[in-house]
Amino acid sequence: MKIFDAHCDVLSKLLENPGLDFVRGRDGLDVTLERMLQSGIGVQSFAVYLPERWRGEFKYVLESVDLFHERVLKEPQMRFIRTKSDLSRASNEGWIGALLTLEGVDSLHGNMAYLRILYQLGVRTVGITWNRANWAADGVLEPRNGGFTSAGKELVRECNRLGLIMDVSHLSETGFWELIEAAAKPVVASHSNATRISPRPRNLTDAQIGSVIQTGGVIGITFVPPFVSAEEPVTMDKILLHIDHVCALGGRRHIGFGSDFDGIGQWIVGLEHAGHYDRLVNLLLKHYREEDVELFVYRNWFRFYMEHLPD
Repeated sequence: MKIFDAHCDVLSKLLENPGLDFVRGRDGLDVTLERMLQSGIGVQSFAVYLPERWRGEFKYVLESVDLFHERVLKEPQMRFIRTKSDLSRASNEGWIGALLTLEGVDSLHGNMAYLRILYQLGVRTVGITWNRANWAADGVLEPRNGGFTSAGKELVRECNRLGLIMDVSHLSETGFWELIEAAAKPVVASHSNATRISPRPRNLTDAQIGSVIQTGGVIGITFVPPFVSAEEPVTMDKILLHIDHVCALGGRRHIGFGSDFDGIGQWIVGLEHAGHYDRLVNLLLKHYREEDVELFVYRNWFRFYMEHLPD
């Protein structure tokens, strides 16, 4: 069964540690080509995420894009996904599709030319913030819980014009509701869980989940252990609680996965890297119909991007 994962931080690790081996790098990388092939990943989103010391420097965004081309796309099994046609061909011809996303717009400094450059380079999904505030909006851990600045609202308008998909993971709750009102396309939460199951600020309330569902977006259940459960150790069966909850809110066709592999320092027992994804699939098949498991692990994200990528 093919898998579509909507978020990993491989590029950030490669930026900080150029010696890591994307193909077989078992020490230091959760997501490698070998592990994606092992578990059946059909599409992987690669986030451009800058460590804090470089967060305001656009040149490191460009270096991350270069790493994406030089270290990921150069592998013959990988195909760059920029359009609906790219995604369809990768799926039909058995390649691993690679989407390019931006996690946090800090380095753009309100310059819409930088945003347009990234679109031209193939970025198709934009996360507005990380946890703290930036020039565009407040992150989810900013105590004042502010929304978008004037410059941030201009960013949203330009994303709408370009057709960029916007990601609410890490965005403040006030910012979330402002974006729901302003976004021309449905928004996604690439790597967020349900607050009702694990009450963490990074997770989504029932109202937020319901809004993403009603507007046609997708929620990527993430594997960050504290976001899954407060109990330790966190085991894979705890992920089912989030799936059940989103389904109960009407989200059967709006659930996906966004592992956050390579962005985490602790792991769910039995799900320590991308090569173990098939273990999760096998667990899901014990609890859900096969057609629903296919929706959760691949088809919901696939359908969303087939609807909202450019032609």
